[in-house]
Amino acid sequence: MNATPADLRSWLTDSLLRLCARETTSGREDAGLSDLRGLLRELGATVVEQPVAEGRTNVLALWGRPKVLFSTHLDTVPPHLPLRLEDGTFRGRGACDAKGQIAAQLGAVKTLLAEGRGGLAWLGVVGEETDSAGATAALALADRLQELRVLVNGEPTDLKLATGQRGAQHLRLHCAGQAAHSGSPELGHDATWPLLDWLQRLRDQPRPVDPALGPEVWNLGLLHAGEALNSIPASAEAQLMVRTLPGSTFAEESRHLAPPEGTVALTLDEPPDRYPEIPGFERAPMPFGSDAPTLRALVPDRTVVLAGPGSIRVAHTLEERLTLAELEAGVALNRRLALHFLGD
Repeated sequence: MNATPADLRSWLTDSLLRLCARETTSGREDAGLSDLRGLLRELGATVVEQPVAEGRTNVLALWGRPKVLFSTHLDTVPPHLPLRLEDGTFRGRGACDAKGQIAAQLGAVKTLLAEGRGGLAWLGVVGEETDSAGATAALALADRLQELRVLVNGEPTDLKLATGQRGAQHLRLHCAGQAAHSGSPELGHDATWPLLDWLQRLRDQPRPVDPALGPEVWNLGLLHAGEALNSIPASAEAQLMVRTLPGSTFAEESRHLAPPEGTVALTLDEPPDRYPEIPGFERAPMPFGSDAPTLRALVPDRTVVLAGPGSIRVAHTLEERLTLAELEAGVALNRRLALHFLGD
């Protein structure tokens, strides 16, 4: 017999509180492993654990020969904020990013199993918030997933399907100077000023916009210059994060606009990715990255969906939250997606 909406609501509440009970910030994911393992076994899953590093384990749950794979990440960003439920809203770390995704996906699995459906799997990976080591390691599980039709990767997208995601570049801009006593600045060459002028020239450059992926944006994440207050800086460095579009020229522009004493190092370059349109589902550009570009390789034809309940606007903040109504809507969205790819 199918569970009533009240039964499902109670299960979702208990499950999310359980999943968020322990701190699982990146590197500490296994702190929540026993609770997750118990929840999956209560759903009758065959559980496969894949060690990635000490204290960090990917988890694959199988119900039959999977055609639909739900996935999301097990780690959260610091600081750990204990979850609480207030007036129908979960508040705390992991509420939407991404323990709420786990609850919404497993809630859909629970509903589908009660309807007699099979061909499902769920994958939780470590390290999405840092190095994506879990997603890379998970590709070794492909032999268990040879009949997949889709990967549904859970992230807070306000229940819309992502049109894709922009790429990511990390650039290190460096300027060299000449140290001198602060009382005699004319004897040195301050590396800070040409770096700041360089950054301003970059700020003045218009950035392109893609109709499906949105605008190309960048931010100055880290800035360092000098070693002491009373010394002219001999070195200055800026580290930039760029959310790139197809055909991005940002790195080339950075080199072209560099001063004579400036150099550019590209330390990360992940390409943008586009996701297919699924009839009957609303789509929207998303401002963040995810493990979807890596994990879609598990699907023979690379079909991927990036979607889930909650808003990225509150993820990674002290106000992270997810309403119970959003969580229930996430279950419904994931169920609809599964049925679409199961052929019903």
